[in-house]
Amino acid sequence: MHSNRLHFSEPVLPALNRRHALLGTLGLLALPAMHATAAPPAKPKQKRPDVWPHASQVPGGVARLSLGPSAKRPTAFSGDVPLLVLGDAIEWTALVGIPLAATPGDASIVVHPESGAEKQVAYTVEPKQYREQRLTVPPRTVDLSPEDEARYERERAHLATVMATLTDLRPDASLQMRVPVPGRRSSSFGLRRVFNGQSRNPHSGMDIAAGTGTPVLAPLPGRVIDTGDYFFNGGTVWLDHGGGLLTMYCHLSRVDVKVGDVLKTGEQLAAVGATGRVTGPHLHWSVMLNRAMVDPALFIAA
Repeated sequence: MHSNRLHFSEPVLPALNRRHALLGTLGLLALPAMHATAAPPAKPKQKRPDVWPHASQVPGGVARLSLGPSAKRPTAFSGDVPLLVLGDAIEWTALVGIPLAATPGDASIVVHPESGAEKQVAYTVEPKQYREQRLTVPPRTVDLSPEDEARYERERAHLATVMATLTDLRPDASLQMRVPVPGRRSSSFGLRRVFNGQSRNPHSGMDIAAGTGTPVLAPLPGRVIDTGDYFFNGGTVWLDHGGGLLTMYCHLSRVDVKVGDVLKTGEQLAAVGATGRVTGPHLHWSVMLNRAMVDPALFIAA
């Protein structure tokens, strides 16, 4: 995010392919003057389909935790925040967004099954070192005037309610996202940023370089839950994809949707711009899972 408080500014781990081969066993009769028949060739090995998002148990990543079988979807929580749970009666999986500020080490979630006592599921957050970037921006966007500080505080309170949005997820939901705009990734998620010599929070999204006016398209089906012109983020749109999975688009030159609009994958929601605290036109794209900003690259094909 673009401030040392709540600023939104701004390597994919490929899914493991499980390979299976069916080895046939052939019972042979020992017959005089005959050779044993050779075993048939193994069937082609099958690749396991990719799953989305990819697992990456690091700060800013996503943990995929098996909850086992259950006739109905269990509920799971990280602290008091509900988690997105996908799957079916054979196996349910909790998706845990790991905050960039998370301390590496042991962690756990709490699961409430349909019947029986609650249980804890443990996992480990591995360390990750992100790069640093130094930028020069207008001084007023780093050292805020009293008026700008007051505006920022109002916007922060409003955005806190937006980020707490939680609605049901479609039972057939696929979480593989399409990139919302074509272009070069000009700044990566997790980058530690220094504005005018002052350190700020790590970059909480993916920046994609594109010209002003380039259409921004919905990466998944979703509902528009917020639009606005914010001090740091400029023109902004938030989409709700259900289950605590939200996406945000910043620095827009134009917003083409309104709160309540329901979009399909690939529908236009806005246009790239250079509004807010920026050094040039680009799209800042953030993905939020259980109120934690996570790496958008985990949701897209490499």
